[in-house]
Amino acid sequence: MRITSWLLGAALLAAPLVATAQAPRRHFDAQGRGYYRGPARLTAGGGVAFYTGDLTTGLAQNRPGADVQVGVIYPWRPHWSVGGEFGWFQVGSIDQLAERNLAFRGRNQSLTSFLRFEPLHDPAQFSSTGANPLGFKPFLQAGLGLLLYNPKLYTGTEPLNQQAILTPERNDYPATAVVAPVGGGLSFLLNRRLYLTAQGTYFFTTTDHLDDVSQRGNPNRNDGYGLAELKVEYKLR
Repeated sequence: MRITSWLLGAALLAAPLVATAQAPRRHFDAQGRGYYRGPARLTAGGGVAFYTGDLTTGLAQNRPGADVQVGVIYPWRPHWSVGGEFGWFQVGSIDQLAERNLAFRGRNQSLTSFLRFEPLHDPAQFSSTGANPLGFKPFLQAGLGLLLYNPKLYTGTEPLNQQAILTPERNDYPATAVVAPVGGGLSFLLNRRLYLTAQGTYFFTTTDHLDDVSQRGNPNRNDGYGLAELKVEYKLR
C-alpha cells in the first residue's frame, strides 16, 4: 500500500510539472478573456496536528504533534488552482473520561489532491510573463485523499514509552482510510517567485479507529484531525 501511495503521489505531482515546462499558451474563459495557466508552485512546510474523536473533541486533552507536508499547486484558471500533497503527521490525546483512563499516539501518512479557490483577481494570470502578481491571496480549499494510520493505545497519562501498549481493537494496522480535507488560508508574496502561506485544514475521515478506540467509545462517529501550518510556495518560472 505504501508503494502504491508513493507511485500515485508521483503521478499526481508530475502532471503539473510537465505542463509548466511547456511554453505559456493563452486560454480563454467563458467571457472570452485571455489567461495563462501555471506556472506550478512547489510547496513545503509544516506545523501542528490536532485530533478529534472518541477520547476528546477539544484541545484540553489533545497532545498536538508535528506535521510535515510537501506538494505542488498548479493555477488552472483565474481564481482556481489544483494541487496535491504528501504529508506525515503525529496526533495524540489523553482520555476526557478519567474512569476509562486511555491515551493514544498515532504516526500517520496522507496523500491528497485538492481544488483551491482564490476570490481576488490576480493580474499575473493574464500575463505570459507573470507580471504584477497580487501581493496576498486568501483562499478556500477542499479535496480528497488517502490516509495510512497507525495508532498505539495505552493507559494512563504518561508518555507512550513509559506505558504498556494495549491489545488493539483491530489487527490490520497500519490501516487505510479516505479523507476529505476542507480549509483555507492566506498567501503572502515575498518576491516574484516565493510565497509564504498560513493555512488551516480539517480532515474528515472514513474511520473510527484513528485513535484505536471505537467499541470502547462511540462506534457511530468517525474520527478526524486538523492541521495548522506555515508553508513556502516556490514558482518554477
